[in-house]
Amino acid sequence: MKIIKNYLYNVFYQVFVLLVPLVTMPYIARVLGPTGVGISSFTNSNTQYFILIGSIGVSLYGNRQIAYYRDNRRKTSQIFWEVFLMRIVTIIGALIAFFIFLGLTNEYKQAYLMQSILIVAAAVDISWFFMGFENFKVTVLRNIIVKVISLICIFIFVKDKGDLNIYIGILALSQLIGNITLFPYLKNYINMPNWRELRIWRHFRPTLILFVPQIATQVYLILNKTMVGKMISVEAAGFYDNSDKIIKMVLAIVTATGTVMLPRVANTFAKGDHEQVKKYLYQSFDFVSAIAIPMMFGIAAIAPKFATIFFGKAFAPVGLLMMIESVVIPIIAWGSVLGVQYLLPTGRNREFTISVVLGAIVNIIVNIPFILWMGIPGAMIATVLSELSVTGYQFYILRNELDLKQMMKEIWKYLLAGFLMFIVILWSVLSFKFNIFILLIEVIIGILIYFGVLVLTKPKLLNYVKRGK
Repeated sequence: MKIIKNYLYNVFYQVFVLLVPLVTMPYIARVLGPTGVGISSFTNSNTQYFILIGSIGVSLYGNRQIAYYRDNRRKTSQIFWEVFLMRIVTIIGALIAFFIFLGLTNEYKQAYLMQSILIVAAAVDISWFFMGFENFKVTVLRNIIVKVISLICIFIFVKDKGDLNIYIGILALSQLIGNITLFPYLKNYINMPNWRELRIWRHFRPTLILFVPQIATQVYLILNKTMVGKMISVEAAGFYDNSDKIIKMVLAIVTATGTVMLPRVANTFAKGDHEQVKKYLYQSFDFVSAIAIPMMFGIAAIAPKFATIFFGKAFAPVGLLMMIESVVIPIIAWGSVLGVQYLLPTGRNREFTISVVLGAIVNIIVNIPFILWMGIPGAMIATVLSELSVTGYQFYILRNELDLKQMMKEIWKYLLAGFLMFIVILWSVLSFKFNIFILLIEVIIGILIYFGVLVLTKPKLLNYVKRGK
């Protein structure tokens, strides 16, 4: 099945993405230290605002539009060139705004200059096109090659704290080069457009509609780091960022289904098969629950000792942050199914936008008082509350449209299996000297406990696996 094949490509890539930082992050944490990591995180988070503004909602909109019309080469070609050229123009505007900002700021100018390469990279990012065609192989292989090269460059060129800007430059250039390497594959899918019929701005309004939820999402993905850096210190921003990176890497494996299913659901919806759309949804929700819940418990169990072993003693506060943030793993996974796999591909942009705007509002309301009250853990709790409000609202608006009882029926089995796994692993972490070898043993034991309980409770997912559906 193409869905399974694409999911495996994505999971393989996400596992690879997970393994690369496991090699580089401990090295970078020790070489650059909390201040260097904090400056990299702080300048990157501010640069992401300009990338977000320049990219508007092209990634989601372009993916969906290509999925709608991919059976018509002429329409596909026209849509691609119109969306691509429109994004070029908006990115140029964002780059001009960035250099105005750079002229007004007095700190970390060289770091910001290196980060600006990411804005240029965003202009030539056409991965959304291949996702619309459900061709994940080309993007996955390209990303793997680029990341391997960047990994080698980091170990060769980043040797001490003075190499911070080199580190940022390597990451940014690898992104730019990786995006450019996708262009030769376009000839298999599209033709040159009819230049006289190009109407690039007809896509502006619909991308702008999808841009609103992206802005709202970035409020609590990027703004938290910015606020922690300003209200506490850049070192604190580094602690927050390292915890966030670990959680997001694990979460990427879970939400890989959203990347795969969005074009498939969009194409199925365009053909009018609404029942098949719901069938995809129910199975996807059950699947991500079975993966996300044990990941939440597993990360929370190893977090107290993991941070100091992985990042070094200077990053000890990251352990508590990881425990708190691990709660968002199933919450975001469920929101990905309801929002990215259902609301967006079926054209329910308004409801999706309201949900993420609500999350941003909650974040803004609770972030400052929580940071002032509890410091960095307060920012993490604000993140959890934000994600909870997003997913909670999506459940609420779909309560009469979907069979939520059917969707949640098996959750207790995953929670029970995950909790029992958590107790055993946490006891082991607190009782024995923690190292990589012990960690691998604990992971294996945790997997055996989790699947052992599932065999006893017999969730429907096991039947899907047996039948290959």
